[in-house]
Amino acid sequence: MAEVTILVGDRPHTVYCQEGGEARVRMLGQMLDQRWPAALRASGGHNGERALLFVALMLADALEEAERRPPAGAAVSEAALARIAERLEALADALDPEDRGHLG
Repeated sequence: MAEVTILVGDRPHTVYCQEGGEARVRMLGQMLDQRWPAALRASGGHNGERALLFVALMLADALEEAERRPPAGAAVSEAALARIAERLEALADALDPEDRGHLG
């Protein structure tokens, strides 16, 4: 196990991870720390535990939004598939029967 110390809101937190995972844990810690000022404001300046709760809620909200939205180009709508099919059919119709035999 590797030991990594991350800073969240100027407070050090020591966590353990698998060997080789230290850079990822540091990067995740930076994500938490980037959201810390907004979370602290949202918590009304209360204790760190409540601010960490708000950090978690912000990250959960971002995750839920990302899960609802498919990656760009990952999904093709049925309308787009229908247009592609029509174009392919028009292209096939434009080919003379002799050329069609060479396609397949």
